[in-house]
Amino acid sequence: MKQSILRGRTPNLFLLQYERPAFLVRGVTLIPHFAFSVSFLEKRKPLSPKADRRGWVGCNFLLDRIPLELRIPVVSEGRTLSPALVREAYKKIRPLEKLNIEKRGWTLDVLNVVRSLKKNEFVLSEVYGHADQLAELHPQNHHIHDKIRQQLQVLRDMDLLEFLGGASSLAAARGSYRLT
Repeated sequence: MKQSILRGRTPNLFLLQYERPAFLVRGVTLIPHFAFSVSFLEKRKPLSPKADRRGWVGCNFLLDRIPLELRIPVVSEGRTLSPALVREAYKKIRPLEKLNIEKRGWTLDVLNVVRSLKKNEFVLSEVYGHADQLAELHPQNHHIHDKIRQQLQVLRDMDLLEFLGGASSLAAARGSYRLT
């Protein structure tokens, strides 16, 4: 799976939620093929020596690490959403598809950090507070603060964030942002 992600060859994923025993569909969520990052994978233990495929190593998708914006509801609470709403949500995140996988991984990880703040408005220093977490996800990068600022600009250019820093010199120094 890691190689599929790095080569840009992941499929779209549809998550189905249903009620048993009637098997009523409660939800269908689309996760587009470009929504995957290596940081969303968790390596599993190799299969035991007694297994038919002994030694094989699989993975789990850490779905909670996929940003909300990239989880597109198609059916919610048993009701199909309008195709126009689904297409609009897809169109909003589609620019991610054009980013190379390394940059996309960074962008998604920074978006996750922003989401973890659990507020609509935040300042740059709050994202910097998660620099160690990002450094662990991207050990090859030694300029974490620079990369955070770059990825916040990417998210701004995609209209997922609004930069509020232009209103005053104090706000500019603090780097204020708002989720859109």
